Amino acid sequence: MSELVIVESPAKAKTIQKYLGKGFEVVASMGHVRDLPKSKLSVDIEHDFAPTYIEMKGKEDVIRDLRAHAKKASRVWLATDPDREGEAISWHLAQLLGLDISENNRVEFNEITKSGVQTGMSNPHRIDLDLVNAQQARRILDRIVGYQLSPFLWRKIRRGLSAGRVQSVAVRLVVDRENEIRAFKPREYWTIDAKLTAKSSRKIFSAHLAEVGGKKAELATGAEADAILKSLENAEYIVKSVKKRVTTRQPAPPFITSTLQQEASRRMGFQARRTMKAAQELYEGVEIPELGAVGLITYMRTDSLRVSDEAKAAAAEYIRDTYGKQYLPASPRNFKTKKGAQDAHEAIRPSMPNVTPEQVKSSLTADQYKLYKLIWERFIASQMANCQLDTASVDIQANDCLFRASGYSVKFDGFTKLYEEAKDGAQNDEDNKELPPLTEGDPLKLKALDGNQHFTQPPSRYTEATLIKALEENGIGRPSTYAATVSTILSRMYVERDGKQLRPTSLGEVTTQLMKEQFKNIVDVKFTAEMESDLDGVEQGKTDWVECLREFYGDFEKTLADAEKAMDGKRLRVPDEETDEVCDVCGKPMVIKIGRFGKFLACSGFPDCRNTKKIVTPTKGFCPICGKKIILKKSKKGRSFYGCEGYPECNFMTWSTPVEDRCPKCGNTLFKKGGRSGKLICEKPDCGFERPI
Repeated sequence: MSELVIVESPAKAKTIQKYLGKGFEVVASMGHVRDLPKSKLSVDIEHDFAPTYIEMKGKEDVIRDLRAHAKKASRVWLATDPDREGEAISWHLAQLLGLDISENNRVEFNEITKSGVQTGMSNPHRIDLDLVNAQQARRILDRIVGYQLSPFLWRKIRRGLSAGRVQSVAVRLVVDRENEIRAFKPREYWTIDAKLTAKSSRKIFSAHLAEVGGKKAELATGAEADAILKSLENAEYIVKSVKKRVTTRQPAPPFITSTLQQEASRRMGFQARRTMKAAQELYEGVEIPELGAVGLITYMRTDSLRVSDEAKAAAAEYIRDTYGKQYLPASPRNFKTKKGAQDAHEAIRPSMPNVTPEQVKSSLTADQYKLYKLIWERFIASQMANCQLDTASVDIQANDCLFRASGYSVKFDGFTKLYEEAKDGAQNDEDNKELPPLTEGDPLKLKALDGNQHFTQPPSRYTEATLIKALEENGIGRPSTYAATVSTILSRMYVERDGKQLRPTSLGEVTTQLMKEQFKNIVDVKFTAEMESDLDGVEQGKTDWVECLREFYGDFEKTLADAEKAMDGKRLRVPDEETDEVCDVCGKPMVIKIGRFGKFLACSGFPDCRNTKKIVTPTKGFCPICGKKIILKKSKKGRSFYGCEGYPECNFMTWSTPVEDRCPKCGNTLFKKGGRSGKLICEKPDCGFERPI
C-alpha cells in the first residue's frame, strides 16, 4: 500500500510526485472541497456563529476519488498550500476523509524542489487549528457582512449589488481620492532656471533659483519672477561653494506579495491577478529540460523579508562567479520585516538562485519568463554590494540671488548593474546629471535665464499598484487578498480603469456615500485595519474566534437596524452619464447606464422610449480584411481585444493594438504587438510587414 499525499493543484502534484517517487501517490483536491452554501447565510448567529459546510457543487468526482484513494492508502498526508487558506483546506479534507486532526499528518512545502519536499515530509505536524479558526472567522465575518448588508443595498440602490468588508474600504479609497481631485484648487507658482557654463568646460548645466536675499525663493506670480529676472540683468555668476561627497544606495529587498504585484504592474503592466497566476505556476512546477518538473520560486503569498542562509550562500556564489567579489557586500544582507507581518514564510525568491532566467526561457510562457526574470533579478540584486555615487551640490551667487545645481556620477554601480526598482509616476532627471568640474570662486557664463510658470497638481488617481500599496500600508487585507479585492471592485463596476488609472463609477460613488452615512465602521480604514489585527490575533492563538465575531456582530446588528429606520421608504438614484449620442428612435439624448453586465447606452426618454445600445469604442484603425473601422471590444473574461465593426459579416479580431501608422507595403493599418520592446505588424493576409518599435 502506498502513502497518499494530497495537494491543491495537478501541476503541484506532478512536481511533488517526481521527488517522492515509488511508495507515494500524489493527488490534487483542486482547491477547496467544502464551503458555506451560496443559497443562504449558513451561519448560526445564535449558537456561537456555528457554520454549516457542504461539499462543493461540481466537486463530486474529485471528492469520490479522494475518498477512494484515502481508503486504500497506508497513510494520508495533507500537503496543501502553506498558509491560512491551505490550512483550512487540510482541515476540511480531514473532516471529509475521516482523518484524525490530532495526528501529525500535515506537511508544508515552502518551495517545490527536492530539498524543499524532503524537508517538508521530514517535519510533519498537526493541523494548526488557530490558522483554521482564523480562516473560518474571516469567512464567516465576510459572509455576515455580505449576506446581511447586500440586501440592504439592493433595496436602497439597485438589485445585484454586493458589500464586502475589504472591498468596500478599497472602493472608498478610490472615491475619496476622486473627491480630493475634484476639490483641488491649483495654485500658481514660478521658478527661475539658469543655463550656465564654466570656463574649463563647454558643457551647459542647469541651476535653479534657491534663495533671494537669504530667504527661500517662493515666487507666486509672473510679476515677481519678472522683477527677479530684471534684477539679474548683467549680473555675474560666481561659484560660492562646492560640496562633494560619496553617497551609497542600498538595493531593494526581495519581493513580498504586495511589492511583487506593484512592480509587475509598474514594469510590465500586469494586473494583480495576472501576476499571481504566473507566480502560482512558477511555484507549483514547470517542466525544465535536464531538471524535470521543478518549482522555480518559493511560496508567493508572504509578507516576510526573511531569506534562508542557503539561498544567500547560493546567491553569493553566483554573484562572485559572474560579477566578481567586489560586487558582494561585506556580509550577507538581512532585511527587516515590517511590524505586524505574519512572517510565516520566506520572501519570494528563486528556489535555485543559480538557475538564470535565460536558462529556462524556452520552457516558460511569456508571462512566466517575465515574472521569473523580475523575481530572480530582484533577489540576486538584493544580495549585491551597494551602489556608490559621487555627488556634488554647487551654490552659485548672482547679486543677492543664490542658485543651486546638483548632480552625481556613478563611482561603483554595485547592484544597479543588474536591477533597479521602478518608481511610480514620471521621474525628473534634471538634477541627476553629472556636473562639470567646478571650484569655489570660479566665474560662470550665463547662456540662458528663464522664468517658468507652474501650477500645483492634484493627487494622482490610484493605479492598481498604488491601490495595493495603500491597502498594505493601511493594514487592509492580507497578501492572499489584494488581487481578489481589486478584481472584485472592478467586476462589480464600483471602479473602472481609465488607462492604468482607477476611477470610481457613479455606482461606486453613490454606494460609498451611503456606506459612509449609514455604516461608517464598515468603510472606515482604521476600524477595518483593527479588525484585521484582531483576526491576526486569532491566527496567533491570542484571541478566541467566536468572541471576535461576537464583538463585531453586536455593533453591526444595531447599525443595520438603525440604517433600516433611517432609510425607510428611501431609495437612492445612480446618476446617468450624459453623452453626445442621439437616440435613433426618438431623437432624445442617450445616457450611459450601468446594468448587471456592464455599461450600456439607453435613451434618456425612458420609459417612453426603451431604446438601448452597446457602447462602442472606436479606434483610429481600419480592418485589413474589409476596410471598416476597428473597435475596442471586451472578452467574456474582461480582456480587451480589437475587432471589425462589421461583425458578424467580417470576423477579424486581434489582441494587438491598432495605431495611426500605415503599412509602407500595402497602406493598411499597422498594429502594435508586445510592450515597449515590441513591434509594429501588418495584419493584412499575405503582407507580412513588420518592424521594431
